[in-house]
Amino acid sequence: MPGLRGDLPEIDPPGGDRALDALLSDVRACRICADALPLGPRPVVRMAKGARILIIGQAPGTRVHETGLPWNDASGDRLRDWLDLSVDDFYDPAKLAIMPMGFCYPGRFERGGDLPPRPECAPAWHRALLDHMPDIELTLLIGQYAQSYYLGQRRAKTMTETVHRFADYLPDNLLPMPHPSWRNTAWMKKNPWFEADLLPVLRDRVHHLLG
Repeated sequence: MPGLRGDLPEIDPPGGDRALDALLSDVRACRICADALPLGPRPVVRMAKGARILIIGQAPGTRVHETGLPWNDASGDRLRDWLDLSVDDFYDPAKLAIMPMGFCYPGRFERGGDLPPRPECAPAWHRALLDHMPDIELTLLIGQYAQSYYLGQRRAKTMTETVHRFADYLPDNLLPMPHPSWRNTAWMKKNPWFEADLLPVLRDRVHHLLG
């Protein structure tokens, strides 16, 4: 399923929480780091009241910036495979919420590769958004930035070790994961325990929470 067209609405349908709907409008109107964004601001976040799973990733890439649809790329295809979720379930904001560390495309290094998520987003918006999501029972921390922010001193010295110790964080309904980028294909081959041990636990939890 190579790339979705972006024909799902960028604005989430009302979820019965006017305060959350208003907050999401404020997030999407955010311009606090506009001067640092090469393509300008286009905050991407997707959630609705009642969601039970939360994905905290890094920041949108150029394709997501163009469409306004999170994980609308090859990484998203792999992530949906990891979760064993259909496109419809993945993009149902009342089931699965998506809140990156940086809401806008941050640009690229001169040598290639995307810049880190902008540091303003999480302190400005995450706590307020999470306060409206009381039903979250599993949070996926995808990549080192989310793991650093939400695990703090509890994370291991490397991302690989942190992900390998995923069972340590499950009592708090947190699950650290690598980024599903094609660049991590070699990492997956070097760490077969990810597919053998972590993915079955992930899929079991996802299916249990979403029925």
